[in-house]
Amino acid sequence: MNKLNPILLKQIQHLPKSAGVYHYFDENGKLLYIGKAKNLFARVKSYFRFSPLFTPNPAVSSRILKMLHEVHTMHYILVENEHDALILENSLIKQLRPKYNILLRDDKTYPYIYFDKSEEFPRFEITRTILSDKQIEYYGPFSTAARDILNALYELLPLIQTKSCLKSGKACLYYQIKKCFAPCEKKISGKEYARYIDKGVAYIHDKKRLCKDLEIRMVELSEEMRFEEAALLRDSIEKISKSSTISQIDLASSEDIDLFSVDADEKRAVVLRLFMRQGKIISSSHNFVHLNHGFDRDELYKRAIVEFYQFSPLTSKQIIVPHAFEEMEDVQAYLKETFSKAVDLYVPKRGPKANLCALALKNTRELLNNYAHEADSSYEDLEEKLQELCTLQNLPKRIEIFDNSHLQGSAPVGAMVCFEEGKFNKSGYRQYHLESLDEYAQMRETLTRRIGRFETNPPPDLWILDGGATLLSLARDLLESSGVNLDVLAISKEKLDAKAHRAKGKAKDILHSKDQSFALSTSDKRLQWVQRMRDEAHRYAITFHKKTKLKQDQASTLLQTRGIGPAKLKKLLNHFGSFEALKEAKEEDIADVVGKNDATSIKRLYK
Repeated sequence: MNKLNPILLKQIQHLPKSAGVYHYFDENGKLLYIGKAKNLFARVKSYFRFSPLFTPNPAVSSRILKMLHEVHTMHYILVENEHDALILENSLIKQLRPKYNILLRDDKTYPYIYFDKSEEFPRFEITRTILSDKQIEYYGPFSTAARDILNALYELLPLIQTKSCLKSGKACLYYQIKKCFAPCEKKISGKEYARYIDKGVAYIHDKKRLCKDLEIRMVELSEEMRFEEAALLRDSIEKISKSSTISQIDLASSEDIDLFSVDADEKRAVVLRLFMRQGKIISSSHNFVHLNHGFDRDELYKRAIVEFYQFSPLTSKQIIVPHAFEEMEDVQAYLKETFSKAVDLYVPKRGPKANLCALALKNTRELLNNYAHEADSSYEDLEEKLQELCTLQNLPKRIEIFDNSHLQGSAPVGAMVCFEEGKFNKSGYRQYHLESLDEYAQMRETLTRRIGRFETNPPPDLWILDGGATLLSLARDLLESSGVNLDVLAISKEKLDAKAHRAKGKAKDILHSKDQSFALSTSDKRLQWVQRMRDEAHRYAITFHKKTKLKQDQASTLLQTRGIGPAKLKKLLNHFGSFEALKEAKEEDIADVVGKNDATSIKRLYK
């Protein structure tokens, strides 16, 4: 084994025996790995052997062993306790994207269906926030189809259809069409109404029965020639039916359990979550993690559980997993402290729960097999070829592409589109209203705002910019100053007569990486793939710019009808930055810029 850097040895020898988060860096200062410890000295020391030479500990996993051979220096941050260390570790991993840590992106909150038992005539609603109120009954979480289930309840049951119904005190159209028994006019008692609430709860727990009754209703609508409504029900039935990966499981008890299961093949890992309420599976979710540097089951379990409950409430007292993992007790302690409630995190050894874990593992394997069969091999080939050509750290499975648009400095906007798993992911698209006037400053503003959201929306595998080497250098500088590990490419038109031409013609696209630029053939599939992503970002930016410009022109025309001329308008926009900010501004603030009379006219316009 190669002897490691003596500077690193000195750093380890002087580590405190306190809780904290440690960072490993390579010889170029690039972040390799982030970990946490309740005793920094003991934890970091366990990675190495100190006699006869200072070398990596051969007992660690192959992935960590590979990482340790690249370590040159380290840094640490002290915290008060291990709970704080776990939170900080998770936050820093998401923001900085260390090379050898596992990055999960399933950081959304999951919806719950609930009703308030304290109300005489309650309604089913959807929420993503759990309140510590014993009068509120929650059902969930639902990874998919929560809205479809809620709509189905109101389609099948004569419940209060809207929040405003009770306030009116008078029976409405819903009573006439027999979708409500008009509790607003006391045509039904609270006790009778409660029977329909109970039936709704039964539907939530038995989605097979819910779908069966929806099918009966769908046929009725078809016979009444109400085909559009029938088609909507058909779509809902399909979504509700598919909302659980595992069905027909019943523990013959009323227990609430969350189950996490992970598995991996050579290229990817999968995290499966099952949510059991009152002994029955009500929903499930999963996501894939692409393995760039090997599989670490312990870390994946830890990250999957910690990240899920960072964004979702803990509504069960049991969390079961098929495998024990390192730091399992620490994660359990973290959950107890975070939610101030007792929770058991354990591996069931026998009985129905152990069988459930075995079935969950079978399903994780099935998910991996299905992914391998369904994956678009053409895109996988392109990903690998682009990674090889541009010397990318990671396989570019998730890519964010940026472009800006303006018209002679007016209505400047930024746009980001997302390409993931072989297709554009519209939910990952973002738009930015900008203040900067030149293209360089606009891209700086766009990228800076994206970096600011890395904690809640983690970095992708790759950034692509519509621009040349100058913008590439800008992006790399911004990422480096933020400590983020992220590959960047740029694509631009070659210079003809000292000018860059976007229009089609003789000018060809040039691909820029950190090391060199590539003038690829126009028939090169790698270039065509990047061009396709660049063109989508450009389309999205242009569309947003046109909408923004139209709104500004309309607002400008309206203001001019109130006697606000071009000079005053320019003054207002220079001060407030946008028409939206002007609309929200206080009258006295506007008066400081253009005077009291004009300020009064402007506020009247926006009322």
